[in-house]
Amino acid sequence: MTATDATRPSPEASRRPSRAVLIAGGGLVGLTLALALKRANGPALGVTVLDPNGVAPERQRGRAYAVAAGGRRMLTQLGVWARLEGAAEPITRMEISDSRVSDPVRPTFLSFDTETGRRPEDPFAHMVEAEPFAAALAAACAEADVAVARAGVVRAACEGPRIVATLTSGETLAADLLVAADGARSRLREAARIGWVGRTYPQVGIVATIGHERPHGGRAFEHFLPSGPFAILPLPDGGSLGHRSSIVWTERADEAEALLSGGPDEVMEQIERRFTLDLGALALESGPSSHPLAVGIARAFQAERVALLGDAAHIIHPIAGQGLNLGLADVAALAEGVTEALRLGLDPGAPEVLRAYERARRFDTVAMAAATDGLNRLFSNDTLPVRLARDLGLGLVDRLPGLKGFFIREAAQRSRTVPRLMRGEAL
Repeated sequence: MTATDATRPSPEASRRPSRAVLIAGGGLVGLTLALALKRANGPALGVTVLDPNGVAPERQRGRAYAVAAGGRRMLTQLGVWARLEGAAEPITRMEISDSRVSDPVRPTFLSFDTETGRRPEDPFAHMVEAEPFAAALAAACAEADVAVARAGVVRAACEGPRIVATLTSGETLAADLLVAADGARSRLREAARIGWVGRTYPQVGIVATIGHERPHGGRAFEHFLPSGPFAILPLPDGGSLGHRSSIVWTERADEAEALLSGGPDEVMEQIERRFTLDLGALALESGPSSHPLAVGIARAFQAERVALLGDAAHIIHPIAGQGLNLGLADVAALAEGVTEALRLGLDPGAPEVLRAYERARRFDTVAMAAATDGLNRLFSNDTLPVRLARDLGLGLVDRLPGLKGFFIREAAQRSRTVPRLMRGEAL
């Protein structure tokens, strides 16, 4: 063999990606990032999803999420939205009331409909059931050659220009970037010594799927009650009564256990007291399950060759249904930064790339956390002067079409400052 032959790369080596990203966490946000990176960079970038449970859509059963217009445009661009046609329900109208459980009448103080400040093709959001959502992402990732390892990350350490992750399987993997998408209790965030600022609410979120006799017509309801909001969100037709909605019920933690401790009939009685009468007879289709609520933001969204994504970077109150949308915006920003670096021949895990990602996401995240925390404080309050002031404010907004249109346009995420994927543009 000549010296030239010895130094020539083998066919296998020439096909091996020169750059790699590891994503710890096989949830919706982690899978979306994996797909976005592979769609944009193809075989030049190796992408591996690491999760001790593997990619298991059934883990998401019984949950549903509101996907805002920007997230829908991104998922359309990634080829996922077409797979979700039967599992997504457009929200065409939103009605907001402020009352007590015992009030015989719940007047609507504020409403938004499909004619208020939006393009006809953009509903406010779509309700998407989590299990088919995860299944669609998993199938798209498999087609894009995203690797999946059924293992968690035990530890990770930088070695020169790479980060090396030791897995629960004993295997080690090296990459240019490790993305922590491992949830609110992120072990990788703690291992990177990134601090956390937040607090736990004295509330829990109760989630269930309710069947009802009459069609919802794409309407979503948000009833602000003294203990917190009770949201009714439209789902695709089905179930025992022909129509379905998802509820997200915020209740005081010290009362939730007693409210849910009875059998199905007792639980349904509590739900019926809070549900709108417009939808007829009700039935419990799945749930309820309860989840502690908190607000928190990581002190940094990045460390050396580590980026935080989704709940690992921030958690907010579900009062506005924006938790997943914040995570999808993280995906769009990080995928854009990594892809731009790769196309310029730069290191995708370099400090300047990760600092740019943090700058792109910090303000939006803090603003949303502050807004949802403020709304929860304002509406989880039964003091008469506060109730009168907020109801007056809701009524004023309802009578100002220009202001309502502004809120809808902001929710539609069409600003040129949002990442390209959220504008529906390819990377």
